[in-house]
Amino acid sequence: MKFATTAIHGAWDRKNSVRAVPINRTVSYNFKDTEHAANLFALKELGHIYTRLNNPTQDVLEARLAELEGGTGALALSSGTAAIFNSIINVAKVGDEIVSSSELYGGTYSQFKDILPQFGITVRYVDPHDISAWKNASNERTRAFYYETIGNPSLRVPDFEAIKRVADDVHVPVIVDATFTTPYLLNIIEHGADVVIHSLTKWIGGHGTGVGGAVIDAGAFDWTDPKFATFNEPDAGYHGLRYAHDLGDLSAIAFVLRIRLVQLRNLGACLSPDNVWIFLQGLETLALRMDRHSSNAYQVAKFLLTRPEVAWIQYPGLEKDNSNYQTASRYLKKGFGGMIVFGLKGGREAGKRFIESLELFSHVANVGDAKSLAIHSASTTHSQLSEADLLAAGVKQDMVRLSIGIEDIDDIIEDLEKALSIT
Repeated sequence: MKFATTAIHGAWDRKNSVRAVPINRTVSYNFKDTEHAANLFALKELGHIYTRLNNPTQDVLEARLAELEGGTGALALSSGTAAIFNSIINVAKVGDEIVSSSELYGGTYSQFKDILPQFGITVRYVDPHDISAWKNASNERTRAFYYETIGNPSLRVPDFEAIKRVADDVHVPVIVDATFTTPYLLNIIEHGADVVIHSLTKWIGGHGTGVGGAVIDAGAFDWTDPKFATFNEPDAGYHGLRYAHDLGDLSAIAFVLRIRLVQLRNLGACLSPDNVWIFLQGLETLALRMDRHSSNAYQVAKFLLTRPEVAWIQYPGLEKDNSNYQTASRYLKKGFGGMIVFGLKGGREAGKRFIESLELFSHVANVGDAKSLAIHSASTTHSQLSEADLLAAGVKQDMVRLSIGIEDIDDIIEDLEKALSIT
């Protein structure tokens, strides 16, 4: 099936007597007998034990996401932030290091800078577009490379395949936050991702009604390298199981299976069945919405280029920014997404007046909604960063971030035009 069809029908038998995927609001599940229960806990067979681990509704979402991404398996979690954190601690332990793009969402940057060090994990930041920097920042303790497909909020696109070549040379997995592109605009596994992360809260959910995250396993990375201790040392919680060696037919989902069995089971960042169902509804229209988001954003970007109040603008689909457009156009064949950032000639105060003058746009801390949204990044989503960190992340003090919705483009531009005239 093609993408739009899979997004609607994937992982669900159309002959099922229940046509729509139901919400399974249950905490626990009946075992057939004591042997069945013991086999489930011992991983001798797969099934449902407790909704913290999995749920029939969640099974459909995870299988559908894996199919859309071209992965071997997926795991849904309570938020995109939880998906990031659990992916990192799944591969890194005390004394290990991660090499990461400096162009990150503010919450991710804070997690990497302030929280991971508490677990003894060091993150080394690099300019993601300087390919030599990835190799130079690596050493014998490096356990992964990390970047965003479109930097938030810099909106610059790295050269994915070039980064993958360095990762292969160092022999570390590439973990990618693909929230801004979704699997519709970009299949990042085809371009080198070993692990894909999504904030389901954003375009996949698409309506600002649920919070969730997902991790998709590409299933191709060789975890038998002894430096990956979490996959090679025996797990006392499962009678000495070694995830890189003892999973048999399940080895292709070793990454997400270990998160489920270790972190999710014991730390509990599970996704509620109701939110799972919300994301299934969002997936069904993802292809339609992403086309509209991208089309609207491109037209808004062209409009802003004509406005005398605008000092600068960044959108991956604008040919004026030759270096970013060249890279983005190589990978993003279906569109450049729904995000735009720009600055006003009046600076931060003009940006404040602009945001407060918008009527159609909502002033909220979110992106990827069907509704158009606006925010001042430096004072909100990235306010915890120092001035130096802001510059490294590509956040200017005058930056206004727009998440372009799927409303009629004439109404969107009219609202922007009115607000700009006040600045």
